[in-house]
Amino acid sequence: MPLFSCMKPYKILSVVGARPQFIKAAPLSKAIAASDNLTEVLVHTGQHYDYALSQQFFDELGLPTPQYNLEIGSGRHAYQMGQILIKLDAVLEKEKPDMVVVFGDTNSTAAAAITAAKNNIPLAHVEAGLREWNKRIPEEINKMLTDAVTDLYFPPTQTGVDNLKKQGVTEGVYLVGDIGMDLIINNLDKIERHKNLLEKLSITEGSYFFMTCHRAGNTDDVGQLEQILSIFDTIKEPIIFPIHPRTKNTIEKHGLQHYLEKKNVVVLEPIGFWDTQVLIQNAKMVLTDSGGVIKEAYFHRVPCLILQKEIEWIEAVREGWAKLVGSQSSDILSGIRSFERPTVWSGFLGDGRTATRIVNIISHYLKNIDQ
Repeated sequence: MPLFSCMKPYKILSVVGARPQFIKAAPLSKAIAASDNLTEVLVHTGQHYDYALSQQFFDELGLPTPQYNLEIGSGRHAYQMGQILIKLDAVLEKEKPDMVVVFGDTNSTAAAAITAAKNNIPLAHVEAGLREWNKRIPEEINKMLTDAVTDLYFPPTQTGVDNLKKQGVTEGVYLVGDIGMDLIINNLDKIERHKNLLEKLSITEGSYFFMTCHRAGNTDDVGQLEQILSIFDTIKEPIIFPIHPRTKNTIEKHGLQHYLEKKNVVVLEPIGFWDTQVLIQNAKMVLTDSGGVIKEAYFHRVPCLILQKEIEWIEAVREGWAKLVGSQSSDILSGIRSFERPTVWSGFLGDGRTATRIVNIISHYLKNIDQ
């Protein structure tokens, strides 16, 4: 599909701050660079500042160096968002972009959306319309705040479109597919080149569990986290567990390290995108509370147990590739024992051309409002 062409170069200011956003931003930055009427200013809020969660992804995904790093760091939700509002406002005043683009559902997403709206700058939301319908989940609040001020909505699935319609939003909504799949579908060779990781970890295809756990609901509640970790006492197969800094801190603070000392548990520091794909692709089963990992497991057709009771990617649950089990150890173990591999796989996440669609739509939108 050819990119839309016009005379005026429009400035797109993209805001990222956390690992899932780097994954979504990489294909879009590439598509913007390939267009003949858009330029990009990339802003990193610094919400994720650890090398393994930030710079490592910029390096391996080929993301351009951000023109701005707001260096927000960690902190309470209101503090993070307040700092982004203040610092990003100054950037918008200086750059005067034609559109702000935000991704997903982090504090960086919501704060950037509000800042754009307060500056009367059109806003595009990549991954709009997803809902868990539970306001106790921080990400759900961010989704609702962002979609309340968005101009161009880019839901990845029909469910996202339907959710927006339920809330009275039908204008500016475009079903484009999941932009994270662009990276995987268009780089299968890179995943294959990282497959020697299995040998390094002394594991074989289909013989191990891959697990991640980082959501605040699971890591801030020590009892809930201990329920999840206690499955290590029962599972005999190798468990590959890249550990998030938040999870690691809770484990150390509350003396739960003994769960990680089981012979079959392989604890890794946060790993890169391609290594993550290798470990998901070749796992017997995935256990996770990460929306991104759920999607990736679905793409690779690997069974997935979701360590939550709510999920945005309900299509994966409907088709049987993912199952909601929550955080109770008995429910997780029951889910492992009773899981039956499905026979249906619709590939609902997209075809690897989402970024190009988004760039075309943005170009057309900006030309129209400029007339």
